[in-house]
Amino acid sequence: MTVKIIIKRLVPESKEATLRPLLKKLRNLAMDQPGYVTGETFKRIDRPGESLVISTWQSMDDWRKWLLSEERSETQEKIDYLLGEKTEYEIYSFD
Repeated sequence: MTVKIIIKRLVPESKEATLRPLLKKLRNLAMDQPGYVTGETFKRIDRPGESLVISTWQSMDDWRKWLLSEERSETQEKIDYLLGEKTEYEIYSFD
């Protein structure tokens, strides 16, 4: 069953430049993972600094393996530290 992962972040303008390479690294690593289908990143127009990432995975197991992987965790910890909060994920499946 295909799943969509929703990630919302609030990024202060002062941290955008530092965060950008970390997010790019995370995206590049994800693209090489088994089960990764696609990903999109959106910037909210009416709330500067708010972004939304939607990634699609072939299965919940594929997503879980990526979520728990050491290479993802290392980069994600840097992102969370920079933003001062843990990233939260919303997981959806297709009906």
